[in-house]
Amino acid sequence: MFERFTPEARQVVEGAQQEARDLQHDRIGTEHLLLALLTRQGTTAASVLGRHGLTRSAVVTEVARSTGTELDASALTSIGIDLDAVRTSVESTFGPGALDGRRGRAGHIPFTPRAKKVLELSLREAIALKSRSITDGHLLLALIREGEGLAAKVLHDRGVDLPALRDEVRLALNS
Repeated sequence: MFERFTPEARQVVEGAQQEARDLQHDRIGTEHLLLALLTRQGTTAASVLGRHGLTRSAVVTEVARSTGTELDASALTSIGIDLDAVRTSVESTFGPGALDGRRGRAGHIPFTPRAKKVLELSLREAIALKSRSITDGHLLLALIREGEGLAAKVLHDRGVDLPALRDEVRLALNS
């Protein structure tokens, strides 16, 4: 199947792995695919998502909130925990970057079942549109079609009209 991916679509899949690393996640989910689509400026998917008000920074914030990876320094301060003091103390004992966990971890990060499903659905979307290759637009259509992962939740929570988004992507791909 990957032989049908355009170079840009392959870069999205590779970018999803980097997004997972950057967020210190041990699996590549639909949210990482969405973030990778937003990172590829000038592509069909990034352009359409931008017209629907999505930005990479807004999606990162939503993903961090949904996965519980966002530390709220002010909330911790309100209960007497100084996050900067904790970091300083830990780094003085264990060395710089000790709290960075898996950051920079090399090697393959596996896909979640939903993310795998998106990759499979991208082929179906390409076939349905009579396309010989799978593009970033087909990946976005597959994210919409999958409809259950964190990416779909983020799109919904950000007020994106999914049927309108789907129509706009299909129109852009047929142009």
